[in-house]
Amino acid sequence: MSRGWFSQGERGSPLALRIILWVALHLGRPAGRTLLYPITAYFLLFAPKSRGYSRDYLRRVLGREPRLREIARHFHSFAAVILDRVFLLSGKDACLDLHVHNREIFLEHVESGHGALLLGAHLGSFEALRVLAVGKNDFPVRVLMYRNHNQRITQLLEALNPEVAASVIPLGDTETLLHARDCLEQGGIVATLADRVAESDKMVECRFLGGRAFFPQGPLLLAAVLKVPVILCFGLYRGGNRYDIVFERFADVIEAPRGRREEALAEWVQRYADRLETRVREAPYNWFNFYDFWNDSSR
Repeated sequence: MSRGWFSQGERGSPLALRIILWVALHLGRPAGRTLLYPITAYFLLFAPKSRGYSRDYLRRVLGREPRLREIARHFHSFAAVILDRVFLLSGKDACLDLHVHNREIFLEHVESGHGALLLGAHLGSFEALRVLAVGKNDFPVRVLMYRNHNQRITQLLEALNPEVAASVIPLGDTETLLHARDCLEQGGIVATLADRVAESDKMVECRFLGGRAFFPQGPLLLAAVLKVPVILCFGLYRGGNRYDIVFERFADVIEAPRGRREEALAEWVQRYADRLETRVREAPYNWFNFYDFWNDSSR
């Protein structure tokens, strides 16, 4: 179940996705946001598994049984962030209020010419960073991601900005690690989301939101092997049109000696999970992992 997200099918027909895209691009963000209410209602009525996963997560992060309107707010936030990807990728993000915090942490690595690994999560909008990094040419970033997951919506959105699409290093290819290594060794930044375990990932069991959950070892193993610094980044959606893009120092180097590599990496992955938990509690409706993250959900 910790890999359950990987096999989840897409929801929504291609026609519905194209209608939403057309409304957003031709009628603007206010018109697009009116569609968020029927989308939220659809998930509440016709996605019982996602509703159950949302309830289980909110119970953990709120410390009590969530109300129906709080589950609706969770879905609404998810839909809002997906909608805003349209404006971010199409270059129409003037309608969004983007605030970057601790930007100097990131710029230090860019200006030094040394590579760094940027770790995010399925928390808020990582798209905001991708567009700032690539579309506006502020930061040289390549992104490790599974391109075939949610393929319809990914293809539709990335067609809006081929430059951003070209910045992706597809995960699961035989040359993935070679491309990532080359980018880092040339002083580039490689970004990835480090909160989901995929089919071939080695897992680390961590404490997270009062339970035990699995996180992938791979991102921090990559940093340890290539001796590159690690920076955390979270694009938190604050409601309305406000986003806070927050950078954090995580590690100048990941020490994982051969004799105790597994133990050392487990400690680093737990540190990542701890920082992620802090940000999740800060913005609880930004968590977009709608599957059995803890493997023991009581729905």
